[in-house]
Amino acid sequence: MKKNPNLLWVIAIVLGWSFDLLFWGTSFGINFAIFMSLCLVTGFLLLWFDRQHPARGTLWLIPLIVLCLVVTFLRAEPMTVFLGVLFTLFLMGVLTHTFLGGRWLDYSLADYASGFMNLIGSMIVRPILFSTEVRREREEGKIPARRFNPWPILRGVLIAIPIIAIFAALLTSADAIFNDQVGSFLKLFFNLDKLPEYIFRLCYILFFAYLLAGIFLHAASQSRDEKLIGKEKPLISRFLGFTEAAIVMGSVIVLFSAFVIVQFRYFFGGQANITIAGFTYSEYARRGFGELLAVAFFSLLMILGLGSITIREDKRQQTAYSWLSITIVVLVIVMLVSAYDRLVLYEKAYGFTELRTYTHVFLVWIGLLLGAVVVLEILHRERAFALAMLCASLGFAITLSLLNVDAFVVKQNVALAVQGQRNLDVQYLAGLSTDEVPILVDDFFSPSLPTGVHEAIGATLICRHQNKSNPSTGDWRSFSFSKWNADRAIEKVLPQISNGYSFNETDSKAYTPGTKAYDCFPYSGD
Repeated sequence: MKKNPNLLWVIAIVLGWSFDLLFWGTSFGINFAIFMSLCLVTGFLLLWFDRQHPARGTLWLIPLIVLCLVVTFLRAEPMTVFLGVLFTLFLMGVLTHTFLGGRWLDYSLADYASGFMNLIGSMIVRPILFSTEVRREREEGKIPARRFNPWPILRGVLIAIPIIAIFAALLTSADAIFNDQVGSFLKLFFNLDKLPEYIFRLCYILFFAYLLAGIFLHAASQSRDEKLIGKEKPLISRFLGFTEAAIVMGSVIVLFSAFVIVQFRYFFGGQANITIAGFTYSEYARRGFGELLAVAFFSLLMILGLGSITIREDKRQQTAYSWLSITIVVLVIVMLVSAYDRLVLYEKAYGFTELRTYTHVFLVWIGLLLGAVVVLEILHRERAFALAMLCASLGFAITLSLLNVDAFVVKQNVALAVQGQRNLDVQYLAGLSTDEVPILVDDFFSPSLPTGVHEAIGATLICRHQNKSNPSTGDWRSFSFSKWNADRAIEKVLPQISNGYSFNETDSKAYTPGTKAYDCFPYSGD
């Protein structure tokens, strides 16, 4: 890049301007996927021109990034979109740091932490260091000077703008005719009343350009990952004896076993034990649920922590430690099954919500992660835990997207309503994302639904239409497949729900043909 540093800055500024073009004055949508794709493609081309080619291992990150990008405009449910954005940024960071090395599959947690700290440091200081090096090497004659250098012109323009603005303000105040002429001239290019806005946008465009330049420079010069932390020599020397570790793990096993044995009937007794214990549905489901998840989390930390500091002198000690780990994980999985059972019971009584669906999926993936930890411990592949955790996290995010959380919530709650176990919560459903609308419309047209459930679905659609939850703005930058699909579904059902259903703006309620009223003001469930 030192041979043509201007190209780096031009590309960075163009990308900064494209960020402003795609995001200013509009909501989140396909603009994120477009911008990140531009950064990805432009970065590859820039490095290719500099004869910097990606390692083979790095290329495996590209389909994962594309998948996460698709999720951001395919779904509208907040958690799914958030995870899509989060993992896109995370994977792009991994790609930047391992561009030339491609060894991210061998990374430990320490490698990931160190890599991202180095990347942040490069974003802050590397553009300055790069410019200094280029200037010094040109002065020494190592790099031929360009015949045309645009930066003195750009710096002169930036310095001249505030000076001209001050003098223009004084002169326009001095002469009314000149003021009118200047005003007419400026209107051809921009609205003077928005000058502070233009200055702010210019500042963050340049700020983004600076950060992007740092990212490209990091990929070009700091992404070989030749040495991995703890690969040749452990990051922390093992100092804890096997006996001490065995006592700790054995004590935990005794405690977990006692808890499981004493509470086994309470765990899996279901509704019958609620009456015996004197709990309500809510108390039964909530009691200890968070604590059981905390036990799973801290058990995972304990196994990993002890595994990294415990001395195992021979194969017998290694085997014993593995069996202790397996026993703890099995007991924790039993507790997770208990937590899952509590959650199912709670959902049958109070219905499904987004948060409860997240928890369903999370319980499955944390169970798989615990199992993976034991397998890696047996195979002596402790470094691969970071990869296992990354796979579990990505699996959680992808599962939510494939599941379509809000559509799943609607299906389950409609099924419970049809079975007569509970009424459909119109007020809650009215506040979900546009992901639910096609399912609601399909259910509305279903002839097999009971009248009460059918009218509740119609009321939900009326509430959504009146509240205009997540409306489509018509701006291509905020396009979302979920919103587009919802708009089409609403257009199909609107003539039917307009006949017999009504909405009262005074009390914000929807009235069905059976004159039943439903509150349309949405709320968030737990």
